[in-house]
Amino acid sequence: MEANPEEPHGAAVVADGFGLKGPRGWAFREVGFRAEPGALVAIEGPSGSGRTCLLLALTGRMKPQEGHAEVAGLPLPRKMAAVRRISALGPVPGVSDLDPSLTVAEHLRERALLQRRYDGAVRALLRPPAERAAATRARIDAALEAAGLDLDTLPKAERTSVRDLERLEALRLSVALALIGRPRLLALDDADLKLSDADRAEAWKLLRSIADAGTTVLAVCSEAPEGALKITTAPRPTEDAAEDATDDTTEDTADAEVAEAADVTAVTTVAEEDTAADTAEDTAGEDTAEEDATDEDTTEEGEADAIAEAGRA
Repeated sequence: MEANPEEPHGAAVVADGFGLKGPRGWAFREVGFRAEPGALVAIEGPSGSGRTCLLLALTGRMKPQEGHAEVAGLPLPRKMAAVRRISALGPVPGVSDLDPSLTVAEHLRERALLQRRYDGAVRALLRPPAERAAATRARIDAALEAAGLDLDTLPKAERTSVRDLERLEALRLSVALALIGRPRLLALDDADLKLSDADRAEAWKLLRSIADAGTTVLAVCSEAPEGALKITTAPRPTEDAAEDATDDTTEDTADAEVAEAADVTAVTTVAEEDTAADTAEDTAGEDTAEEDATDEDTTEEGEADAIAEAGRA
């Protein structure tokens, strides 16, 4: 059954003593906070301090080794698959990158088709083609409006290639793609990277508006904006100091290595649609069976899901 977009649907996020460890030490440790549904949470810290790992762990894409966390009442790591189904990734370098060779329209069409295939009631697939097309167009338009992306302002409108987008426009497109699935939790990395002061202010205005509309937002940043719930991660041990001090891209490499060592795989937003195929919208009758099936998600099943789901965003 499709969620009613009028209903508040943000996911509460709770962490207590939360930590993830890799071969070179703790990526992050002793993280604790409580965010209400519809909160704007800024994960602040220097490059290489485990910000991306924390973001992926809280969205069910990396397996923690210490402490406790819950997203919408779903405990991590035991319900990682269930958390993935209610969350969506905006831009996360190396995980949910946009394809520079595709146009804006192609990205939107691909995401909407995947969402229509794996989301909602089966009876929705039996509706007349014209009705399905109208519903898809309405969902895309709503996501674009929420992301503040006006296609008419782009150089070639919806036919503009991703490679020709400005940084803020690409951010808005990534957010719009994530919002097509109407997630309860939106997560994005490097929210303020390579943005001018004016564009940074626009980016935070966008994320705050999404949170105000009911979706909980987790955003990795170098500096948290005023009014956001700020979570600070600590730098890694001294053996990583030289690598962490290089540049902003170092964190992505380090985080990928931690993910590999922790026997987890970060999956893309398109892959989330594949995970959703198992339980289209978690109907009341299927919910118990699905949660029982994900009880062992932290071992073989969780790894198999993540590996099978990896793909292009």
